[in-house]
Amino acid sequence: KRFREPKHERRPWRIWFLDTSKQAIGMLFIHFANVYLSDLTEEDPCSLYLFNFLLDATLGMLLICLGIRAVSSLVEWQQWELLRFGEYG
Repeated sequence: KRFREPKHERRPWRIWFLDTSKQAIGMLFIHFANVYLSDLTEEDPCSLYLFNFLLDATLGMLLICLGIRAVSSLVEWQQWELLRFGEYG
């Protein structure tokens, strides 16, 4: 994915790694949560994965969007320059 970005806008390797590692950590968390929940409920892990994925893709994204907007508003109001989202210096 990194090589599909325009060369003049391409993120440095460190920033790219930090961005993609967030996704990997989230996937690992969902995987282990599914294994744990399937043992508790004796349900099929695949059906729980689909349920968790759908919750994450809908409700989770809504909560993240609202959280980012709230934090961004606070950062703008307090004028905390170092905490602006997407600006890596």
